[in-house]
Amino acid sequence: MRTKTIAVAFIVAAFMILAAYPALAHFGTITPSDDIVAQDDDKTLDVQVKFIHPMEMHYMEMVKPRQFGVLHDGKKTDLLDKLAAAKGKSPDQDQSFTFWTAEYQIRRPGDYTFYIEPTPYWEPAEDLFIVHYTKVCVNAFGLEQGWDQQVGLETEIIPFTRPYGLWTGNLFTGQVLLKGKPVPFAEVEVEYLNETPGNINVVLPPAGPYVTQVVKADENGVFSYAMPKAGWWGFSALNQAEWTLTHDGQEKGVEIGAVYWVRTRDMK
Repeated sequence: MRTKTIAVAFIVAAFMILAAYPALAHFGTITPSDDIVAQDDDKTLDVQVKFIHPMEMHYMEMVKPRQFGVLHDGKKTDLLDKLAAAKGKSPDQDQSFTFWTAEYQIRRPGDYTFYIEPTPYWEPAEDLFIVHYTKVCVNAFGLEQGWDQQVGLETEIIPFTRPYGLWTGNLFTGQVLLKGKPVPFAEVEVEYLNETPGNINVVLPPAGPYVTQVVKADENGVFSYAMPKAGWWGFSALNQAEWTLTHDGQEKGVEIGAVYWVRTRDMK
């Protein structure tokens, strides 16, 4: 009981410290129950879809995405009807938030790239809509084929590093695309998913700039980042859409993000 009390107190204190910093970056997330499925593993993946501030562990209400699917062996499969609404709550929030879950049965070897196109999210603080096209890759049964294929989203990150089997400290390299073309000198935000079920060892950033890391791509839209801690890492490249949406009778800009998630593990 004493250990549990200490753990709860630690988490509450962590949220109080994180709350001292302004919310910096939104991230769409897709987190599968595992990023590598072996022959003798449970073949059913539990996939969670959220809209969050990853480091701060703050969650936004999310309506059902417009698109949810998986790319495998060059073919896209619509999984939208598999999504089910779920409720969650974090210590810094009085009300619960809505996120989405789905189960997916792995049947064949190869790489499975899950992707979403969310329903546009209105952000009054920025006076614009946010749409984050988000991807994650799961490898199955040892066939490492397909992880670098394009999904064909309006904007997306193409991994140049195989996006699974990554150790803590590995360098992740990717390329930012907009309408299928590289985005020169794209700014890429990087955040750690500070959410580890059963583990109270959350990261407490000492200052605001530690919440969101920022790297800049080269002239070909290629960027790299070395991940210093085990867990899920998100990479988000933002651009302004050429189209607008209407809010309260006024045309508003749309921030479109290419988001990619990878998982690292410690060497033991």
